[in-house]
Amino acid sequence: MDRFVSTFTNKIDAKGRVSIPASFRAVLERDGYAGGIAGGLYCYPSLDAQALDAGGERLAKKIDGLLAGLPDYSNERDELSVALYGDVQVLSIDGDGRIVLPENLRAHAYLDAAVSFVGLGEKFQMWEPKRFEERRAEARSKVQVTRKLFAAGSRPSGDGGDEGARE
Repeated sequence: MDRFVSTFTNKIDAKGRVSIPASFRAVLERDGYAGGIAGGLYCYPSLDAQALDAGGERLAKKIDGLLAGLPDYSNERDELSVALYGDVQVLSIDGDGRIVLPENLRAHAYLDAAVSFVGLGEKFQMWEPKRFEERRAEARSKVQVTRKLFAAGSRPSGDGGDEGARE
């Protein structure tokens, strides 16, 4: 598997350490995470949620690609660079599979006793567990509405034909 999938909740210890789920560590290793100076876990405050976005080299390359699509020295490029790279913390994973979450990142995501790790494919997010449950319920509700809209677009037009009907 080369994607971050599923949801896991782990406790934060008194020193601010939390274990990265083993399946997420495996994706990071395949993505080039070597620990120390050779690589790291990129982690920054989410731009649109009270959560943290995190990932490996693939995430960094995706951000590079977004920035490359904007004109050099443009306000948009500078703003996106500040919002993403300006707040990135490169975290090391210790021998027990743990990271130390810096206080500023924990404060942004309201992380205190536990963290929910949420796989999003090329990246993952870290959420305060109760806030994530609210977010998950909201996302599922929106998906139901969207699904109904897509289904409505594939229904027969009322002329008795069955073109586009779902099977």
